[in-house]
Amino acid sequence: MAADQIIDEGPDDDDVLEGLEAKKLSGKKIVLFAGAGLVLLVILAIAGFFIIGSKTDEAQKGAATEAVQLIFIDIPELVVNLNTGERQPQFLRARISLEVDRESARAEVEAKMPRVIDDFQVYLRELRAQDLNGSAGLYRLKEELLVRINRSVAPVEVKDVLFREMLVQ
Repeated sequence: MAADQIIDEGPDDDDVLEGLEAKKLSGKKIVLFAGAGLVLLVILAIAGFFIIGSKTDEAQKGAATEAVQLIFIDIPELVVNLNTGERQPQFLRARISLEVDRESARAEVEAKMPRVIDDFQVYLRELRAQDLNGSAGLYRLKEELLVRINRSVAPVEVKDVLFREMLVQ
């Protein structure tokens, strides 16, 4: 009986290779699945772009309903003594206007005017007369005041600080 019996040791190498080939994806199928995935990603990206774009368009249209115009807000005259380090005081008298681009910004800046004046007073008192010499000195002063006021009235944006009068005595 032992001689008649064929011992089955497992599948042949040929059977294993055929099974693996049947389970393996062909190159065409891999390219097909990768291409389908790529097309799906592109479609989702385009759809997201249009959805986000339509929301920002609506927000811009809502902001555009308020007319954009040039509005000037006058700050009360400022008179401060400058930091001289000497016994003889020097004074700065300034008349300043602020430029905004819409009426709601004007209302918000005027509501915060005491804070704006305080920030200007504190900064101007630390200046020396030499800091105000020439057009470069005035330009630096203008830029510094613009930074300070935009920090004070945020999220409103003041477009420019305009000097109507500047006198150092």
